Amino acid sequence: MRTPRAAQPPDHRTRPAGRPRAALLIAAGAALATAFTWGSVPAAHGAQAAGLPDGTEFHDYPLQVHAWVEANPGDPRQPLIADRIAAQPQAVWFSHYEPGTVTRDAAAVTSAAEAAGEVPVLVSYMIPNRDCGGASAGGAPDFPSYLDWVEDFAAGLGSGPAAVILEPDSLALTTCLDGAERAERFSSLARAADLIHAANPEARVYFDAGHSAWHEPAAMAATLTEAGVLESGDGIYSNVSNYRATGDEVAFAQDVLAALGDDSLRAVIDTSRNGNGPAGSEWCDPPGRLVGENPTADTGNELIDAFLWVKPPGELDGCAGPAGQFSPEMAHQLAGG
Repeated sequence: MRTPRAAQPPDHRTRPAGRPRAALLIAAGAALATAFTWGSVPAAHGAQAAGLPDGTEFHDYPLQVHAWVEANPGDPRQPLIADRIAAQPQAVWFSHYEPGTVTRDAAAVTSAAEAAGEVPVLVSYMIPNRDCGGASAGGAPDFPSYLDWVEDFAAGLGSGPAAVILEPDSLALTTCLDGAERAERFSSLARAADLIHAANPEARVYFDAGHSAWHEPAAMAATLTEAGVLESGDGIYSNVSNYRATGDEVAFAQDVLAALGDDSLRAVIDTSRNGNGPAGSEWCDPPGRLVGENPTADTGNELIDAFLWVKPPGELDGCAGPAGQFSPEMAHQLAGG
């Protein structure tokens, strides 16, 4: 069963009018940097704790939804979208191959988060042959270029806490790869995580586990092990760009972690669009869905680091419009309109 293809996000350098510019954010970060850390328990994989501390606040960086809200004050859908979606912290996707600016662009996000005493969530989405040529096809032209891009991306992560969602679909979706291509991808993912940790030991790197209706936990754990999560990762993520119910994803993630057998690993779950659960097997812009639990590190489960909004609600999967395009109509539906 295919996972929903992670949508092509907007240019992460675009900011709505009136939002702080990167230079101001970097200056503010230098002046207001906090003493926030992951904690005192060392992890095996380069971060500073076995899990996110309760009370962690995630950073709300301006995305397409913010631009739309600011540009459409008279639209009858605007109040609900602003209140239910734009008010929540969401992940920032790095999906456009722009090696000359990626360090600066990542630094704009992380410095703004550090200035606010919050944790940014960043999605690295640049693996070659991503989505097996589907609606979100693209990525770096080859693996040496990919690792160069990751090194530049990591250079912008600063020194504060950050959560990195490493390459959605990269492990759960490998049907288009032969054995050599699979091995090259997996070794590059492990190397990418190592580069991120070397640049910022406070960063937590989560590897792709698909979702609860795709692969069996033992099979997913075997793939994750092959890709180096035990040596290079801080945990796993599930349900990115999907609609599976939170309870199912928690159970699935716990089973994958148990199969991995490393008690320092944790999981995060994408709850951005799973408030009504799945629409059968349909993953591509199904109607009648709702946003799910708000982003939080207070999950009530020590194995689940956070519920996150990884896929920004309202950004399309590729069926109701181009993948990654913001749809106010879809956002309004997801907000409960």
